[in-house]
Amino acid sequence: MTRQSITLSRPNDEWLKAKIESEEYSSKSEIINDLIRRAREQAEWVRAKIIKAEQSGFTDLTPDEILALSKSELYKNGEL
Repeated sequence: MTRQSITLSRPNDEWLKAKIESEEYSSKSEIINDLIRRAREQAEWVRAKIIKAEQSGFTDLTPDEILALSKSELYKNGEL
């Protein structure tokens, strides 16, 4: 693995410390890697949804309307 040096705001650093103190994670690196992994998974999920929507045919909805509709459905289903 590569090593990186990052600067954190005080609130973010305190949040990371609290996660470690609660024993949810064992290190700041573990938390950061988990957050990045989750963000990547979410981006892949969104991309897959967009591809599926594009392949399903044309729509009069704008990208913002499609995003709002998707979020609405996720909230309704308890996924977001």
